[in-house]
Amino acid sequence: MAEIHSQLKQDCILLGRLPLSHLLLMNDANYPWFILVPDRDEVTEIYQLSLDDQQQLLAESSLLGQVLMKHFEGDKLNIGALGNMVPQLHLHHIVRYRNDLAWPAPVWGKGVAEKYTQETLNDLVMRLKLILQAEVTFVETITI
Repeated sequence: MAEIHSQLKQDCILLGRLPLSHLLLMNDANYPWFILVPDRDEVTEIYQLSLDDQQQLLAESSLLGQVLMKHFEGDKLNIGALGNMVPQLHLHHIVRYRNDLAWPAPVWGKGVAEKYTQETLNDLVMRLKLILQAEVTFVETITI
């Protein structure tokens, strides 16, 4: 199992596992912001994954995006694999709203991160667990 980069551990909450990826929640309540981290050592780019892993990552990303947009009713879903600060391959999934703090600009560097309260986090995790278990049929294990 690949170790999750220390910066991701510091900034995020580990929610669980999909067949290929760890599912993380960015600890910033300003945005519904989730990250998929493929469980592969020494991978910094999507093309470095095997073809099967590339297809699995796309399937997980697409389904996560669909679930997030349905649940959070966003105006736009931003998906990106930047890796400028954290070299480990990871895909950001950020639900955006026309009235959010950064719209229409990228979320990075806009405003101060608002940490989740324990109550809000517990509620969000419980709702996501139910949604993912109901909608994600290819998930072998969810450990949220």
